[in-house]
Amino acid sequence: MDGTAMEAGLAAMLRDLPEAARAALVDPIPPRNLNDWSALEPRSPGALFCPRDTGQVAAIFAAANAARVPVVPQGGLTGLCGGARPIAGAVALSLERMTGIEELDEASSTMTVLAGTPLETVQRAAADAGLYFALDLGARGSCAVGGNAATNAGGNRVIRYGMARDLILGVEAVLPDGTVVDALSKLIKNNTGYDVRQLFVGSEGTLGVITRLTLRLHPAPGCTHAAICGLADYASVLRLLKGARRRLGPTLSAFEAMWPDYWKVACAVPGVRDPLSAPHAHTVLVEAQGTDEGIDGPRFTAFLEEMFEEGVIEDAALSQSLADVQSFWGVRDACAEFKTTLGPHLAYDVGLPTGQMDDFARACRAAVAEAVPDGRSVYYGHVGDGNLHLLAWQHGTQNQPGPTLDQAVYATVRDFGGSVSAEHGIGTTKKPYLPHSRSPEELELMRRIKRALDPHMILNPGRVIDA
Repeated sequence: MDGTAMEAGLAAMLRDLPEAARAALVDPIPPRNLNDWSALEPRSPGALFCPRDTGQVAAIFAAANAARVPVVPQGGLTGLCGGARPIAGAVALSLERMTGIEELDEASSTMTVLAGTPLETVQRAAADAGLYFALDLGARGSCAVGGNAATNAGGNRVIRYGMARDLILGVEAVLPDGTVVDALSKLIKNNTGYDVRQLFVGSEGTLGVITRLTLRLHPAPGCTHAAICGLADYASVLRLLKGARRRLGPTLSAFEAMWPDYWKVACAVPGVRDPLSAPHAHTVLVEAQGTDEGIDGPRFTAFLEEMFEEGVIEDAALSQSLADVQSFWGVRDACAEFKTTLGPHLAYDVGLPTGQMDDFARACRAAVAEAVPDGRSVYYGHVGDGNLHLLAWQHGTQNQPGPTLDQAVYATVRDFGGSVSAEHGIGTTKKPYLPHSRSPEELELMRRIKRALDPHMILNPGRVIDA
C-alpha cells in the first residue's frame, strides 16, 4: 500500500471506528512507540492505539481490516529484530495498558494474566504465592508477557523448564478481522484436536494478537546453588554438561558457557567481579535449583568434587549465598553493558548442535574477521539448550556494516545446520535469512497459514513471512 492509499485507508478507519474503540487512540504518540530495541531507525505510525480490553482490540482490528490498514502490535518493545517497529502511516497497537493478574489458581498452579503485564510482575506474583514462573530474561522489568509468548522467548532456564510455549497452557487472541478466539485453558492434558494456542505462540503477531494468557507455574525453589567453573577446553565443557545432567538431574536449571573473548570483556565492565584467580579456555556457570538445602546442597558440592577428581574442572568458585549466585550471574549478564564498554556492535542469537558450538565459534570468528577490516566477535550462551549468542563488530567504526556482518554470521550458521534464531524471533532483520533454517515446504506452509488467517495482510505485514 502506497502512502496515499495508506492515508486514505487510515482516514476511513478512524471515521468508522466505534466510539468505545476511539477512546484507545493516543495523541501525541510517545517517542517510545516509534521503535523496539532493534538498531533500526525509528518510524512514526499514522495512529497509535492503547486499548484497555479485548473488546477494544477486536473493534480496532475489525475497522482496520475493513479499511485495509496495516496494524503493528507492540508489547514491551524489548524485541531485537524489528518485529514491533511501526510501519510509517499505519496503525501501531500497544498492549501497554492491558496489564493485570486476573487469577492465580494455586490448586492448578496456573495464573491468568492480561498480555501487557510485565514479566517481572508475573514473577513476583507467583513468588508471593509460594510458586515460580520459570521464564526469565534480562529485560524482565520491561518486557510484556504477551510479547514473550508472541516471540516464544527462551531465557536463562530453558534447560529445565523449556521455552515460553512450554509455560503457556492457554491464550485468548484476536484475529485480524476482529474475531476473538478463546483458547484459554488450565489443563496440561488437553488432547482435543489442533492445539490452537500454539498457532499464536511464536507467530510474532502475524496471525493474531494475544490478549490474555494462562501460564503454568512451578513450585518455588527451596534452594539455589551455583558455581563458576574454569575449564581447559571445549571437550571439558561437554563432559561437565554430561556430568551435570547425570548427577544433578532435574535440579539442573542453567548451564551457561562463556568463551575467553567474552569473559575478558565481561570482567572489564564496571561493577563486575571475576570470581576466578586466572583466565581459562572456557568458563561455565552451572546453577541448580533444589527443594531441600540439606539434600541438594551436598549433592551440588559432590558433583563439583567429582568433576575436579575426573580432571574436568581446573578451578571453580562455589556460591555460599544467594548474593553469590547473583554475582555469578552478573558476569553472564554483563553483555547488557557492552554498548558502553565495546561501543557499537551487533548481537546475534543462533541455535546449534551443542557438540559443534566451539567449531562454529572458530569458523564464525574467522568469517567475521574476513568479512570486514578489523572485524571482531565474542561468544557466550545457553549451551545446555543449544543456544549460542555472539556479538560482532568492526572495531573503531560507529556505523556498523550490518548487512555484511549478517551475511558472514548467518552463512556460517547455515553451514553448520543451525537456526538463525534460537529465541529472539525473526521480525524484519532476520527475515532474509529464514530460508537458511527452514525448508521450502515449511516456508510455503507458513504462507498458507498466513493467507488463511489474514487474507488482506493487515497484521504485522512484512514480518517473518510474506504471503
